[in-house]
Amino acid sequence: MTIKSAGRSGKGAGGRRQEPHVIELVRTNDLVLISVIESLLAEEGVAHFVADQHMSAMEGSLGFLPRRIMVDSEQEGRARRLLAEAGLAAELRDG
Repeated sequence: MTIKSAGRSGKGAGGRRQEPHVIELVRTNDLVLISVIESLLAEEGVAHFVADQHMSAMEGSLGFLPRRIMVDSEQEGRARRLLAEAGLAAELRDG
């Protein structure tokens, strides 16, 4: 799992490496919406990735499997505020 622009050391108590905890921010089939959200998050340096984006090979490119935009749990509040300010609050998953 790769999170774009993660900017922290990832070291936990005792110097052990901690895996980032991610949450689902948005689930949609709308590729334009995904692109807009990715741009907003990247511009603000919010760590994120799009899950299930390569499932189209499995579904035959029909577009019925939604993609999920995942963000680092430590940046969830910031990401939610950013999307709400951009007028996309209705797209946010309950969290």
